[in-house]
Amino acid sequence: MLIRGLLFDKDGTLFRYSETWDTWCKVILEKLSNGDATLLQRLADSIEFDLKSQKIKSKSVVIAGTTHEVAEHLVSALPHWSIGALETFLNEQVNDLPLAEVTPLRAYLATLRLRGLKIGVMTNDSETNALAQLTRGGLNPKKDFDFVAGYDSGFGAKPAPEPLLAFAKAVDLPASEVAMVGDSLHDLMAGRHAGMKTIGVLTGPARKEDLSSLADVVLPDISHIPTYLDSLIR
Repeated sequence: MLIRGLLFDKDGTLFRYSETWDTWCKVILEKLSNGDATLLQRLADSIEFDLKSQKIKSKSVVIAGTTHEVAEHLVSALPHWSIGALETFLNEQVNDLPLAEVTPLRAYLATLRLRGLKIGVMTNDSETNALAQLTRGGLNPKKDFDFVAGYDSGFGAKPAPEPLLAFAKAVDLPASEVAMVGDSLHDLMAGRHAGMKTIGVLTGPARKEDLSSLADVVLPDISHIPTYLDSLIR
């Protein structure tokens, strides 16, 4: 099994999920509810955020959905907001959130480059947020990646295969020689639909048993990928 390209999800894959997105949910819910405890609970329920534990629940739309989809869930409790305005607000709240690299990413990506691998990112976040977050993480999106796309980049969103196939086309590789790497079922479903290999990682909310049915392999985190790739050619 030859793998010449790696397409990474962003949150829960390159960056640990809870440090960023649990905080994001807390911030946006507090701002939108503006001190109204009843509204705060309604908003939290609409996106399945546990106010007591301050954590996203396992089936929340936030985990694998787009910002637009999150806005669609929240707007039911916010009749004076449009979905478009809410989506813009949600995207604006990402900029100052904490980031926690799963592994030192600059060194890690350099190691992958030395192997001759093509590297991309496909996230159900917006492209603007993805580029900004990668930059805040100390990376140069234009140099460290061959491809960066969000749900609004013109290729669609996961679990559809089109954004993954756009990466394969951009780096001139057959889909069968690309692995989709992610922490959610949406990532792995997209990989399967695209005819790619699938690598699950456990740095997001999902457990191994959640991912196993759609993953060729489930690894603790992305730092284990080089060893896994070596095992394929022995």
